[in-house]
Amino acid sequence: MKSIATVTMNPTIDVSYDIDRMRHTHKMRTDNEWYAPGGGGINVARVFVRLGGHSRCYYLSGGATGPALDGLIDLHQLVRTRIPIAGPTRVASAVLEHESGKEYRFVPKGPNIAESEWRECLDRLGEAECDYMVLSGSLSPGVPDDFYARAAELLWPRGIEIVLDSSGPALGAGIEAGGLELVKPSRGELRGYVGRPLDSVEEIGKAAMAIVEAGKARLVAVTMGHEGAVLARKEGPVFLPALKIEAASAVGAGDSFVAGMVFALAQGKDDLEAFRFGLAAGSAAVLRAGAGLAHPEDIEQLLARVQRL
Repeated sequence: MKSIATVTMNPTIDVSYDIDRMRHTHKMRTDNEWYAPGGGGINVARVFVRLGGHSRCYYLSGGATGPALDGLIDLHQLVRTRIPIAGPTRVASAVLEHESGKEYRFVPKGPNIAESEWRECLDRLGEAECDYMVLSGSLSPGVPDDFYARAAELLWPRGIEIVLDSSGPALGAGIEAGGLELVKPSRGELRGYVGRPLDSVEEIGKAAMAIVEAGKARLVAVTMGHEGAVLARKEGPVFLPALKIEAASAVGAGDSFVAGMVFALAQGKDDLEAFRFGLAAGSAAVLRAGAGLAHPEDIEQLLARVQRL
């Protein structure tokens, strides 16, 4: 089994609650309170390790909430490299309203990061020992848009495969730098990158193939929520329909998809089987409310239902 490392530049303490009904002004009593370490890379590591892989988390942590995040990561038995920052680690909340069955998510933008802090993170990444590096999640204010591209430039010469899952300018800069093993945008994120509507599976496939054909990434997996996903590779694009399941949460579905697909690739599975495993993992993440992410037993059950390619 190959090992991975993950980078989380804007981690969270994920808090989830259940409530009977949302009401403004009134104090609302909650049930099923649950805390978890979160943010793109940390979520990927949680699922990857849960599946039996080995991962190290690189992440920023600081302020009064930083030690709480560190403790939560330790509870999940993740190997970690913490880069200290002055600003407080953000706290994100997900509230499930029983009356409507809808989930409400509150996500702060994150702390301001000083140049010395993000440069220290780059220095630590330059020492990383892994087969895959997963650059995942948003960038905190103060971190340059090309941070992930800079990180990739440090890792390419050492033969480390780069996986990118971000959005906006950080995604665009990372793709333009090229040399990616896998990039996983959502349809909305890919639309933002190409700057035009992508209203059909065919248009999504063509946009993803353009990235592959330009040599920017070997694989482009585009997730489309309840509509499924598209994988672009040199042989051409393929589509997988979504599984018909009742979703309890949307937290961490994309991160679970990345973890599942990279786990399968690290096991030596071919691209199409890895794509199927990723779809099963992303689907498994939405079965349970809160920030529980995908569980191996759910992934295996759902994998049997994913269309074979």
